Amino acid sequence: MLDVRRLRLLRELSIRGTLAEVAEALQYSPSSVSQQLALLEKEVGVQLLRKTGRRVQLTP
Repeated sequence: MLDVRRLRLLRELSIRGTLAEVAEALQYSPSSVSQQLALLEKEVGVQLLRKTGRRVQLTP
């Protein structure tokens, strides 16, 4: 079963655009957001994020 909190982080990333903005909005550290999204990728078995420089983009 998927963790709803991790799905919320993914949704916020789609809205806000950066891990730092997601972290600030939800009162997390950026590294915590990154770790939780990495765990979500493992849970679903699909690459959700693509690194572009120092940023990440959602995959289609």
